[in-house]
Amino acid sequence: MATEVFYRKWRPQTLAQVVGQEHITTTLANALATGRVAHAFLFCGPRGTGKTSTGRILAKALNCLTNKGRGEPCNACSICKAVNEGQALDLVEIDGASNTSVDDVRELREKINFAPNLARYKIYIIDEVHMLSNSAFNALLKTLEEPPPHAIFILATTEVHKIPPTILSRCQRFDFRRLSQSAVVNKLKEICDHEKIKIEPQALALVAKAATGSLRDAENILEQIVLYHGSDIRLEQVRNELGLVGDLRIRQLAEQIIKKDVPAGLSLINSVAVDGVDLRQFNRGLVDYLRKMLTVKAGAEEATDVTAEELKELKQLSSHISMSDLSRVIRLFAQVDFRTDPQSTLPLELALVDSSLSRTEKQQTAAARENIDLEPPISVIKPQKSEALHEPPKAETPVPEKIRAAKAAESAVKTPPQNLDQIRQRWADFINACRGVGSSGNLDGLLRSACEALALEGDTLVLGFYYEFHRNKIEDPKYRHLVEDKLREVFGVPYHVRCILTPKNKEVKSQQQARNPVVNAALEMGARIITEGEHRNDE
Repeated sequence: MATEVFYRKWRPQTLAQVVGQEHITTTLANALATGRVAHAFLFCGPRGTGKTSTGRILAKALNCLTNKGRGEPCNACSICKAVNEGQALDLVEIDGASNTSVDDVRELREKINFAPNLARYKIYIIDEVHMLSNSAFNALLKTLEEPPPHAIFILATTEVHKIPPTILSRCQRFDFRRLSQSAVVNKLKEICDHEKIKIEPQALALVAKAATGSLRDAENILEQIVLYHGSDIRLEQVRNELGLVGDLRIRQLAEQIIKKDVPAGLSLINSVAVDGVDLRQFNRGLVDYLRKMLTVKAGAEEATDVTAEELKELKQLSSHISMSDLSRVIRLFAQVDFRTDPQSTLPLELALVDSSLSRTEKQQTAAARENIDLEPPISVIKPQKSEALHEPPKAETPVPEKIRAAKAAESAVKTPPQNLDQIRQRWADFINACRGVGSSGNLDGLLRSACEALALEGDTLVLGFYYEFHRNKIEDPKYRHLVEDKLREVFGVPYHVRCILTPKNKEVKSQQQARNPVVNAALEMGARIITEGEHRNDE
């Protein structure tokens, strides 16, 4: 017989054993004590937080022969033992992901009227209930509202927003929270004590952090580490197992960012890549470390959940950087995009350089804007009359080529476009600025291959779309607002946007406009191009 895995072996058997959900277990215990138990429950929350386990405990408590449904299950009577062993006929667990059709629900409705075999109540636990189809939900609705007196429903889901409101209104809803790191660590320590596993507290903290609030994930990670390294586990082994070998270098890179030591930072980033460390994971660790530093600098030390030694280290580092600069650095690294090439060091390198040089660039740009009209040409320097008789003319200090180029580039970017051609010349910059924008981060995708700038009508930019789907998306006020914000950011002008359908073949369209100049004149006066389909719809 296979050995039980940790998450099954250490599954809670009473409400008191459920970790981190006291707001739920207390309510259910009071309902059992007073006999005021609802006929339908909805347990929602992240995975591994105890939804199904709590449902089974509630089923045992309602049918317990010892406590008569008025308290915690005894786990000793025949009903409790049958539930623990998975042999209870009156506890029906249904997987919503594989029983999604209306026929499955109809079959359930036919069987629900039969009385329980041995227990007082027949309990139905439907896991991942959000996977049911709309027809299945409709078929379940009436039964859920008025089930037979002997039937109780417990619905569990990780995506409560997919549950129809009609179903929600017929259930008592309980929201399970992600477990705190301290709660997970305490449970793992209890498991290690009983299983005679020797492990450092800091290693348990790393396991709990990797589980992101899911006790089941934490128990699985712990068991996997035990299987590989045995019952005597060191911190370094856990780091290697979790792919966190870059932790020490995260602190080093944070220090180099604060000191603006770009050469050392670039060398460290490349050494991390050469060692095969996941750069996305490394960057997430760096952002988290910088966030802790920001929290410490803001005076909220209790929110960092670090050791006294780490806290001292964070205070020391954060004392060398201002709050505004630290906030800017965090934003830069939080926006690093690895979608093009997950193992490319370039995104991290650019963020490092930007974090070190942006202040200098801003100062040069501000100086350029203030003095660009006052600075005389380099070749036309005339001495004052009083100095001309006694001293030779002084040569002006030459302006470095890089600064002149930066000034020219800044001037070009900030100059508002005067016509449509200038907008089209910088259209690629606008598309790139839209990358990662939107609820799905796909605004650039909607504009890149299915849109072009057709006309400029005062402060309104006419955008032509090849497909109605893309046009309708951008016409949505949410997306239109994002597009107009990015236009103002890139071109420096608060353009409004008007969307129309346009033929996809640009060459044909340009030839038609070349043969008929009236089209261009009409567009400039406010006319818009209407496709044949739109014309028919208008009729």
